[in-house]
Amino acid sequence: MFTPDLSSMCEKEGSSNTRKNVQIPEINGRPRINLPALRGFLSQFPGKFQKHLKSRFKRPTEKEATNRQTFKFKDAKINLEKQIQAWRNNPVWNDHQPPAIEVSVPKDSLCQLNVEVNVGLPPDAIYNIVIDPDNKRVFKNIQEVLSRKVLIDEGSRQVVELEQAALWRFLFWSGTISVHVMVDQNREDYSMKFKQVKPGFMKRFEGSWKVEPILLDEKLCHPCKPRTLSEYMSCTQGNGRIASKVTLQQLIEPAIVPPPPISWYLRGITTRTTEMLITDLIDEAARIKGVSGTNGIITTTEPDVLSDEQQQIDETFDIKERWALRRRRTRRSM
Repeated sequence: MFTPDLSSMCEKEGSSNTRKNVQIPEINGRPRINLPALRGFLSQFPGKFQKHLKSRFKRPTEKEATNRQTFKFKDAKINLEKQIQAWRNNPVWNDHQPPAIEVSVPKDSLCQLNVEVNVGLPPDAIYNIVIDPDNKRVFKNIQEVLSRKVLIDEGSRQVVELEQAALWRFLFWSGTISVHVMVDQNREDYSMKFKQVKPGFMKRFEGSWKVEPILLDEKLCHPCKPRTLSEYMSCTQGNGRIASKVTLQQLIEPAIVPPPPISWYLRGITTRTTEMLITDLIDEAARIKGVSGTNGIITTTEPDVLSDEQQQIDETFDIKERWALRRRRTRRSM
């Protein structure tokens, strides 16, 4: 019913406009399409559409991706001393699972180790232990720090050139090996990457540490579920404990990969050395909380009994069985 009015309006606009390319004459009672304007729109459409898609589906940068994580790592540093005190007040955590240690053998390599373990301390405390320049007091396989030089210092991130003399032990054999690595440590995400500086006896030696938060007392926030560590600390009134999931990855490739059975022994040495690192880390976390590393209770064992049982543990090849023996030894000594 509005067609006549619209047609008259179009006619008036067409008569008043002197430019031919904007005139809208009628064909069979219908306005004709403005072809020049349509061609201009179509020529610009692909570029505009592509730009829109890029802005909509642009891959986030590494920094943006970190900021979008559910739990911001910076929040874990809110009050480290208060967090440690919360653990001292309530050190019990029924997490008796041994470390998950996976050993694979990539081509031309001795072994690749992937280790995951949960430790009852917040990420900031665990990270302090791992990057401590004097951590040979914690990790018994570090005999001596030969040199340590900070090459880059950006506050939360440092690049360090480190040379250590490391101990190894397997059954009745033991010795030392020099480890010269470049370490890239970043407190922003509690990560540390290391890589051998110069190939020698070891053609490749590289890996990484990663520490992530575990919220243990979310039930105190019920019915709400905290989305950040700040919300978690708020709804638990500062009493919510934060544990850590520690991941260690190592790739070891000697200059010459020996044939079996020598490669089996070397693989066993590497696995046992890595297990010693994790054991020392758990024991240090327990010391900070003032409890035992295996059962949450400080215990003592007679030296002769300790040596016999320790020998039994060392001679056990299965990782889970060794950790079970440690726990049974602690319970018997209570």
